[in-house]
Amino acid sequence: MFYVAHHACYAHDLPEGHRFPMEKYDLLPRQLMHEGTLAASNFFAPGPLTEEAILTTHDNIYWQKLKEQNLTRAEERKTGFPLSERLVQRERVIMQGTVDCALFALEHGVSMNIAGGTHHSFTNRGEGFCLLNDIALASNHLLNEQLAQKILIVDLDVHQGNGTAEIFSGNEQVFTFSMHGEKNYPMHKEKSDLDIGVPDGIDDQHYLALLDRHLKDAVDRVAPDFIFYQCGVDVLSTDKLGRLGLSMQGCKKRDEMVLGICHSNQIPVTAAMGGGYSEDIRYIIEAHANTFRIAQALYF
Repeated sequence: MFYVAHHACYAHDLPEGHRFPMEKYDLLPRQLMHEGTLAASNFFAPGPLTEEAILTTHDNIYWQKLKEQNLTRAEERKTGFPLSERLVQRERVIMQGTVDCALFALEHGVSMNIAGGTHHSFTNRGEGFCLLNDIALASNHLLNEQLAQKILIVDLDVHQGNGTAEIFSGNEQVFTFSMHGEKNYPMHKEKSDLDIGVPDGIDDQHYLALLDRHLKDAVDRVAPDFIFYQCGVDVLSTDKLGRLGLSMQGCKKRDEMVLGICHSNQIPVTAAMGGGYSEDIRYIIEAHANTFRIAQALYF
């Protein structure tokens, strides 16, 4: 069974003016069901992650600020969102979705969160539309429950997974691999276990050759028993923030590489959708839908 975390109110929980491209969280499930890739039974609606679970990864002072709507104006601006109780609740639901997906992946090989990939959230602060770090929280859940011993995080969003790198700095059970635009946000990069910065305008051929080499090396080197995949589609040439040159086919091939190596090595994988900011939302939906189509074809 292919389990996918989805909460129907993602876009509507945000203030007017902050909803694009958040509409994808409502449109993508509709597209996948319309074309027959998934059925309604594939989707589940997670509840909110508990405070106890949040504090396995995030600083208590920071969490209290979020919970009490008490960020400074500078801290709030850095997140990119006007803070509200509904926004924090939405974030907690997304976090639980990735934790639940990880458990489903252990059972079924693969699972996906329609949202998630909040890799700019640090232990003690939020940045770049990320308040809490879902992949870090889910990783710590697996480790704390002794459901995994060695985790590989493959982050292929166009932006470096700086928060994830900070959270797991010095943690030998989690290997962070980020392949991102070297001149893109964030200007100050954290140190992942493996950082591959790619130049503006890189094409399919050169991007995929780099990924093929470094992904295989990382899997061989780490020998993970679980993989989290941040599969942002802001690598597309149509993306207004990404500045890379990947075609739709190149982005699809990227997903085939990652999910294919997970499948062939029988490593459970949970994917979180991450970013995507093409002007025409059809490109965002099609690129994300390809990830689900590939997983369905490989695993089910």
